[in-house]
Amino acid sequence: MTWEDVVSFARTLPQVEESTWYGTAALKVAGKGFARLRGEADGGVVLFCSTEEKRALLASDDPAYYTTPHYDGYDAVLVNLESVDSDELRELVTESWRRKASVRARKELDARSGEAGL
Repeated sequence: MTWEDVVSFARTLPQVEESTWYGTAALKVAGKGFARLRGEADGGVVLFCSTEEKRALLASDDPAYYTTPHYDGYDAVLVNLESVDSDELRELVTESWRRKASVRARKELDARSGEAGL
C-alpha cells in the first residue's frame, strides 16, 4: 500500500480534503486531521483509533502496526503501509475518519453504505 492508495480510498468518504499537517501530507474532514503521512522515508501513516484497538493492534505483533514514545498516551496508531493488509487499512482509515467527522458526515456515509447494501 502507498499514501496514494490511502488518499484514493479516503476520497470516497464524505467531506475529505487533502492538506498538510505538521509539514507532511495529510487528510482532513471538515478541517480536522484524521490521517497523516509520517514522512516519505518512514513509510508510515498516523491513524486515530480507540485505546483498546491500539492495544490490540500492538499486541498482535503484526509488523504493520507500531508506535513511538511520542504517541504514548494518544489514541493513535502508526501503520506501516508496506506491511498492512489493504482491507485492514481501509477499516482503520474509516475508523479514524469517523473519530473526527461530524455527526452529519457520519450519517451521510452510513446512508451511502445502506444504499449499497454494505
